[in-house]
Amino acid sequence: MSTEEYLKDISEIKNLMNKSSRFISLSGLSGIFAGIYALIGAGFAYWLVNTYSSGKLYLTGDIFTLILLDLVLVFVLSVTTAIFLTTQKAKKNGEAYWDATTKKLITSFLIPLIAGGLYIFIILSQGKYGQTGALMLIFYGIALYNASKHTLSYVKYLAFTEIILGLISAIYPGLGFWFWVIGFGFMHILYGSLMYFEYERK
Repeated sequence: MSTEEYLKDISEIKNLMNKSSRFISLSGLSGIFAGIYALIGAGFAYWLVNTYSSGKLYLTGDIFTLILLDLVLVFVLSVTTAIFLTTQKAKKNGEAYWDATTKKLITSFLIPLIAGGLYIFIILSQGKYGQTGALMLIFYGIALYNASKHTLSYVKYLAFTEIILGLISAIYPGLGFWFWVIGFGFMHILYGSLMYFEYERK
């Protein structure tokens, strides 16, 4: 066996090991759609607050309830779209979309996300909501980073971006809404587009 053939075999083995340990079917389009949903949801929330609450959001009343439902709808649509597009991509490429790696990815992502969500719910119930946007970005970024070792490297970069935006938002709590829009809206679209053009578009 020549040196060139030997190196080629080593490269193929390395690629197979890499694929078996990472969930590579994650769809970039799902990130784009998640960003679009977030921007639409943020626009609706902004319109509600400025039209019916004189630009101020209180923790009681129908407006706050509607905004919570708005956030839940954005989350459900994002997750549903991600599952559908990622499953379709995996089927198209002949890859497994539910195996040990997928389970590790989901577990690594959900544990910090659920912990962060519960913490945010607790402080909201105590009437402390000035840092809500920052905390959502930070805990989401931590969840992404925790899951990034099981999937594409772009997820890790998105994680760092979300954490940084969350920390900056904590310094300027009055701008928390706009940092939320940047983090969950535009950054999802940006990184989703990068993933799509590098791994999916042919």
